[in-house]
Amino acid sequence: MLKEQDKIFTNLYGYQSANLESAKKRGDWVDTKKFLDQGSEWLIQQVKDSGLRGRGGAGFPTGTKWSFVPKKSDPSQGKPHYLVINADESEPGTCKDRDILRNDPHKLIEGCLIAAKAINANTCYIYIRGEYYNEAVAMQRAIDEAYDAKLIGKNACNSGWDLDVYIHRGAGAYICGEETALLESLEGNKGQPRLKPPFPALIGLYGCPTVINNVESIAVVPTILRRGASWFASLGRERNTGTKVFCISGHVNKPCNVEEEMGIPLKELIEKHAGGVRGGWDNLLAIIPGGSSVPMINKEVCDTVLMDFDSLKAVGTGLGTAGVIVMDKSTDVIAAIARLSHFYKHESCGQCTPCREGTGWMMRMMDRMVEGNAKVEEIDQLYNLTKQIEGHTICALGDAAAWPVQGLIKNFRGEIEKRISNKNA
Repeated sequence: MLKEQDKIFTNLYGYQSANLESAKKRGDWVDTKKFLDQGSEWLIQQVKDSGLRGRGGAGFPTGTKWSFVPKKSDPSQGKPHYLVINADESEPGTCKDRDILRNDPHKLIEGCLIAAKAINANTCYIYIRGEYYNEAVAMQRAIDEAYDAKLIGKNACNSGWDLDVYIHRGAGAYICGEETALLESLEGNKGQPRLKPPFPALIGLYGCPTVINNVESIAVVPTILRRGASWFASLGRERNTGTKVFCISGHVNKPCNVEEEMGIPLKELIEKHAGGVRGGWDNLLAIIPGGSSVPMINKEVCDTVLMDFDSLKAVGTGLGTAGVIVMDKSTDVIAAIARLSHFYKHESCGQCTPCREGTGWMMRMMDRMVEGNAKVEEIDQLYNLTKQIEGHTICALGDAAAWPVQGLIKNFRGEIEKRISNKNA
């Protein structure tokens, strides 16, 4: 269990003010100039040494991502570098970034300055989900404070580095959480993913080298530098280091957001922080461990699994955004997954045929499974359909739509068969 002194987000619940004065009392904006003076190579190496992996879902090493950006921008080509913060957070079951934006915004702004220096960017855009009105207001207030204190803007922190930070509010589209669709939206186009390559590190926003990082990924960087990469690397497990904000929702006694050490057992996470499963642990049916787009796991797996990227991958699911959705035995698990199928059908951008058509087919088949209005052999047809979508689209939305259904068939095939036989009896 994470010690109190090792917590990074000390105001996650908003018990203290989010303003600059309070943020400084919590240790933000300390030695920032010293870090910037070390130069981009040092900053990137520190983040690499810490083992930090992206907290937005994919888990890609953050320092490695920064290192892909060309080392120096060639002024003759007129290509500036950009930093883009993905605060779209539209994954069902996930609400960690909103607490950071609202209650600890200066951690993010300081992280933006450090990351911008590391990738030689003078402009940062924070793309905030459309529904996050209060968070956008809180974030803008913090940005204004940072400008007034000369922490960002011209000669930020007296470091000789310039950084302008802008908020861009989206219109609430799930697809804009995909990094290249986010860039399209930022440019004023329809939010549709781009083909890769080229990757944003070389050709991103306005055709310039760009790094897109999640809110949590950037907000932890200043604390890593202050306390040392080896401190962050000592938490969690190898390749799964540091702390993570987990969002626990569903059938628990105390739904919550909590910062914990990577690799904490799932059962311990729920029992210590969320008051346990409603009706006791034995009343557990299944858990979606990483936001709605990863396959669910049954109670047998939940008993022992650890909450980190590699442990969850080993049992056929993923950490994703760490949105832990708990379902007890009162849940109609088929209807729950059908509800997610409706969501992904609605949010598909329609660019790729397997996703555009497949999500509709999946939704309609799942609706019939809920009623039991199907044949047993159609379960295999539904599974084959998910395989026609998975891995055949430009972005990962196709996979995100397919995996919940695959998880249902893998773990609760008997339930589907039983409903069909009861309907046909």
